[in-house]
Amino acid sequence: MFLIGERLYLRPLEKSDLGVLQSWANDPELRGLTGETMPTSQAGMEESFERARAHPDRVWFVVVQKESHRVIGEAGLLRMFYAWRTTDLSIILGDKTAWGRGFGTEAINLLLDYAFGYLNFHRVSIGVVGSNARALRFYEKVGFKREGLQRDGYYYNHAYQDFVMMSLLEDEYRDARVQPKK
Repeated sequence: MFLIGERLYLRPLEKSDLGVLQSWANDPELRGLTGETMPTSQAGMEESFERARAHPDRVWFVVVQKESHRVIGEAGLLRMFYAWRTTDLSIILGDKTAWGRGFGTEAINLLLDYAFGYLNFHRVSIGVVGSNARALRFYEKVGFKREGLQRDGYYYNHAYQDFVMMSLLEDEYRDARVQPKK
């Protein structure tokens, strides 16, 4: 365990986690919601894992339920640029049975607390597929603000969609911190 919440913990991604992440990466519904387009093989997952471990500008975790120790998602910071105190965030709850139960809120609060409180970032940003209304509401609920639009920036399943750019500043996070459902 690395970042510990009430019902979840985030721990570093291990090679043994790649199978479940691969199944999520190849799920058509999840691909459409997250902006992924290409299939992922076991070898491809292992290459991505090794690249991520070698990059000093990213940190990656799995989201784990404390009670069962079951991996329900992945989350991380990437493109960490310390000179500007800025980073990008990614969070995916791939286990659909975990949706709508407050786990996303708890996980993102753990990750944002780490980004702002421990790594001393000032700004966290994310890009969201414009048709993913659930994700847009989620990020706004935890305090992210829409700051730009990449018109027709994403193509999936025979259609272009906008890509919504969002960000959260450290003081906004502290003011808007939302507690997860129990």
